[in-house]
Amino acid sequence: MKERLRLIPADDARRILLDGAVTVGTEEVPLREAVGRILAAPLRAPHDLPRYRLSAMDGYAARAGDLAAATEASPARLRVVGAVPAGGTFDGEVRDGEAVGIATGGVLPAGADAIVMVELTASADAAAAADAYVPVGGDVLVKRAVPAGGNVVEAGEDIQSGVTLLSVGRRVRSGDLAALAAFGVVSVPVFRRPRIAVLATGSELCPADATPRPGQVRESNSSVLGAEVESTGCIAVHGGVVADDAGLLRATITRLLADADGLILSGGSSVGPRDLTGIVLAGLAPGVLFHGIDIRPGKPTVFARAGHKPVVGMPGYPTSSMIVFEAFVRPLLGRMAGDAETDPWPQALPARLATPYSKPSGREDYLRVRLQTREGATWAEPLPGGSAAISNVIFADGLARMPAGVDTFEAGATIAVRRLS
Repeated sequence: MKERLRLIPADDARRILLDGAVTVGTEEVPLREAVGRILAAPLRAPHDLPRYRLSAMDGYAARAGDLAAATEASPARLRVVGAVPAGGTFDGEVRDGEAVGIATGGVLPAGADAIVMVELTASADAAAAADAYVPVGGDVLVKRAVPAGGNVVEAGEDIQSGVTLLSVGRRVRSGDLAALAAFGVVSVPVFRRPRIAVLATGSELCPADATPRPGQVRESNSSVLGAEVESTGCIAVHGGVVADDAGLLRATITRLLADADGLILSGGSSVGPRDLTGIVLAGLAPGVLFHGIDIRPGKPTVFARAGHKPVVGMPGYPTSSMIVFEAFVRPLLGRMAGDAETDPWPQALPARLATPYSKPSGREDYLRVRLQTREGATWAEPLPGGSAAISNVIFADGLARMPAGVDTFEAGATIAVRRLS
């Protein structure tokens, strides 16, 4: 009698996959190589930013008390005693009745507590150009009062010393490099990228560049799964194709796991006479944790562990394997890579179902959909074709998750769709 799969709910499968998932170590990488990597330690500000009081405007640094009564009709008159050089500081101190020329970003001189915009000043020398700085030794007229702190960027106004800049588990973005460089961080602590082996199984498979004989099909899953592994930030280790031979499959799995942190197999995961994945994985220790998920497509998925290393056996059909990867394997690899965001259905957008859909209440279904915008809403139209179809992989814009607990979805119902890239 043919063995039947023992199906478990999709949420139970996700929990088992993530339970016991461990990161695979840490390393330091140069700042320029940190984008896309996941932080293994929090990065805190070692000092205030900015470190000093700075000018927010081009103009003059002065004392607010000297400017309190300044107006167009009765401007304040100040003696220019110096200027803040680019990349430097003014060595003296601003006293009553004095001003120092300064550019945006310049360090506020001692004694000054306000910045007058150059547009609000004029030279006391009537022959001087209106838009020019008054030279050292000349007098500048200020036409408007500026309060203490006016046009001044205070030390620590942006970021204060000790503040956590980036937390553990954050995937570093290009903009983060600016913050890290501003604080002198040139070596970034990140989690090591897990090495995930990808293996295709099936005696009917031939290389993509070969002409299939009758009964053969070109192998594509390993390329697709390898690319998806890389998209998670892990490193794909391509293990090739192995025929339907238990001894050969067992030896290949052992060889790949010796150098990898995990393994994904496609094909042979069901319970037919040529489906050997479940049988071989049962020989691992601790072995198979589940075989069968109450989903469609992807029902015959098998999950095992070899020590702490995860091994996932997927169906051989392209649509099934890609859906199982998105819905179950991607969060697992994210957890192994140290990613704090392990939402099993990230980046979901609400869409309205274009046609009615029915399924068993206890099962979780996944639909390849084409997205359209009309009447100000996003509509998801399910694409025809089963697990073996390639067309719905090519033409799909998104993947809709039809949750367990509901058996009928009316046209127009709001569903969660993950946009495919």
